[in-house]
Amino acid sequence: MPYLGLGVYKMTDKEEAIQAMSKALVMGYRAIDTAALYYNEEEVGEAISSSGIPRENIFVTTKVWNTDQGYDQTLRAFETSLKKLGLEYIDLYLTHWPVEGKFVETYRAIERLYEEKLIRVPGVSNHHIHHLQMLFAKANTKPMVNQVELHPYLSQEYLRAFCTENNIAVTAWSPLGRGGILQDETIMKIARDVGKSTAQVILRWHYQQDIISIPKSVTPTRIEENAQVFDFELSTEQMAELDKLNRNQRFGQNPDSFKFDF
Repeated sequence: MPYLGLGVYKMTDKEEAIQAMSKALVMGYRAIDTAALYYNEEEVGEAISSSGIPRENIFVTTKVWNTDQGYDQTLRAFETSLKKLGLEYIDLYLTHWPVEGKFVETYRAIERLYEEKLIRVPGVSNHHIHHLQMLFAKANTKPMVNQVELHPYLSQEYLRAFCTENNIAVTAWSPLGRGGILQDETIMKIARDVGKSTAQVILRWHYQQDIISIPKSVTPTRIEENAQVFDFELSTEQMAELDKLNRNQRFGQNPDSFKFDF
């Protein structure tokens, strides 16, 4: 799984979405993260098919939405996503949020898809430690990925340590804090010192922490900028300064308090 992918949340304009995805693939991105909720799985499939890049070289993630959770419902939702994407398999399939009373059965369905080789990697999203522990009690195969909100203001150290202990890769959604941390003084100073943008510094922090990131952008220059994070390195001191920024601040929902509208 590539360390950098393109997130496509809120890319609802068909032409703009395809242009952004195509630009990312040209720039060397080899991972696209979508979801049933994003209503752009068809655009993802179109961008992939027109890219000229072999399917096996592109890592595709999608997710089952909350209203489709449960064992049988998840299997049906997967078939819908697969058809919309126009693919024969999906690389990574995730439970989007841990819906109480349903997420364990949802993951059981994801396990079945993995066993049938319809997906390459089984995973979850927005799962706290206690959610993962509930899955472990019944799972034959532990989730291999947990996608969560993660950035310097919400470093999720305990969750990351737990995932590392259980061989679960961590993916950061909103790795730039929805833009809310780009003007942080510490990050701006480090950016000046290394001659990079604040976004590049944050994405490099993720990379050096062994965190996969999926920044979202439809702007070609930002898509290109976000990919240029492998040609420099943050010092131990700079990493420590960034680590100190944690304030457990979320820009999105907390899985334990998010009320789902059915």
